[in-house]
Amino acid sequence: MNKYTKGMLTLSALLAASGSHAAVTLYDDGTSSVSTDLLINVFYTQSSNDRLADSNDPNSEMVSRDQSRVRIGFLPNYIGFNFNTEANGLKIGARSSFWVTLNDTDLNRSAEGLGTRSGIDVRQFYATIDADWGQILLGKDFGLFSRSNILTDELLLGHGQTSDFYGLIDGGNVSFGNIGSGYTYPFPKAQITYRTPDLSGFQVAVGVMDPNKKSKTSSEDNPRFESEISYTNKFNDVGLKAYLNGVTQSSKDTAGETSSNGLGGGIRVDVAGFALNASGFETKGLGDVAGLDQVITSENTKSKGYLMQGSYSFGQERLVLSYGNTKVKKSGVQTLEYDNAAFAWFHTVNDNLTLVGEYNRTEVNEGKTEENDTFAVGAVVTF
Repeated sequence: MNKYTKGMLTLSALLAASGSHAAVTLYDDGTSSVSTDLLINVFYTQSSNDRLADSNDPNSEMVSRDQSRVRIGFLPNYIGFNFNTEANGLKIGARSSFWVTLNDTDLNRSAEGLGTRSGIDVRQFYATIDADWGQILLGKDFGLFSRSNILTDELLLGHGQTSDFYGLIDGGNVSFGNIGSGYTYPFPKAQITYRTPDLSGFQVAVGVMDPNKKSKTSSEDNPRFESEISYTNKFNDVGLKAYLNGVTQSSKDTAGETSSNGLGGGIRVDVAGFALNASGFETKGLGDVAGLDQVITSENTKSKGYLMQGSYSFGQERLVLSYGNTKVKKSGVQTLEYDNAAFAWFHTVNDNLTLVGEYNRTEVNEGKTEENDTFAVGAVVTF
């Protein structure tokens, strides 16, 4: 396993609430410990964009512009703190992480005056209870639906697409990775989630989560339910990870009731430095970008997408080819097709520093609405 793959797995473990973190130990008395971990990434990007002045009018003129920026990539920068202790046969843990962007430095030209406007986004703040029977997570963490789709993305530590269709070229937050072009984003949610112990490679997670509302006055008789079953194993020199996840909830107001459901899954195989990764999803009454956190008022909204990737690692290098596609239909009529093709090179300098070069080609509605080319070079620092 190369250093970059180790870094990917370490980051995935952090986001997936694993009890094992690569971090800097602040305190450890043999029973209780406190540690911290950190990620900083920064990219120089150059984008060339052609899009319709009015995306709803196919006869409107095409608008072209080039934009250079110094910004973060797909992942926000964050610092996290981990707490662990053992008492009465139970392992008690907790994690808090605070996420920030660098992309706010040109957003302060207003009556509010000078100074940046970095917001602290608390995406994780939870406690865990572990025993022989598994784990219970209590608090705020990423959702289960689409979780592994995003964590197995070969470009997780990269830059990703910055289509102007979603306002990403000048966006004050992150680039999008493959969100909206292959998977939806599992927004952090208040939850109570149970995970089984490792059962010969299998693990099941079931979560009861705070539901989303279709309107300010809507009512939700039941919580949102999300789940995932995964299988991870290694056969001689062949590594395998497969997973299936889902979500369901309903919300009703005076306009009626909307049932929202989604199913996702994927598989990743790696051998002799090569890795193939494929994932997909299909939803009804959910958003194509942010799942239930994007308010959908009709079950007639249907989305489906897939992500196909291949990578090769040798020495300190890792090369990745990626293609993702998402289609959205409303009342049986296709209203959006969004795809992103990418090539990336990762060079591992050491366990704490990775250099990245990346190209993304994004098209909306097969390029008839927008074509966007983005080049990015940058560095990722982790502790």
